[in-house]
Amino acid sequence: MYYTIGEIAKKINVSPHTLRFYAKEGLLPFVERSESGIRMFKDEDFQWLTIIECLKKTGMPIKDIKTYMDWLIEGDSTIDKRLEMFKKQKEAVEKQIEELKETLKLLEYKCWYYETAKKAGTCAVLNTIKMEDIPEEIRPVKENLKKVRKLY
Repeated sequence: MYYTIGEIAKKINVSPHTLRFYAKEGLLPFVERSESGIRMFKDEDFQWLTIIECLKKTGMPIKDIKTYMDWLIEGDSTIDKRLEMFKKQKEAVEKQIEELKETLKLLEYKCWYYETAKKAGTCAVLNTIKMEDIPEEIRPVKENLKKVRKLY
């Protein structure tokens, strides 16, 4: 079965414009065209598109995704290169996750901060709050904020 660019875009939750951009950048060499030039996507193309979208979500640049696609087409001689690419990208994602965890901790602290201020009707209440009155899981954030303030 074949799908139009609009149908496949809906199935993978991207815009047709995005798919056209991918094609222009050489990421879709596997997509067939009709005699009139219309892109015709097959069921097997979902796997390729899913990998492209996954790599894009990890922050991998389009040029690197294109390199990966070229290596796929080259075949088994590029297995080591592809493995290394995925290992590097995995490390980058793990680093992003750790950074996001730290960001989440700060957001949790600020939510607690403003919930406490809201209950008291003023942010001034937080000037006198004791460390033991801060929830244990967000105390390290408060301590880090104190250290940062001392640096300036």
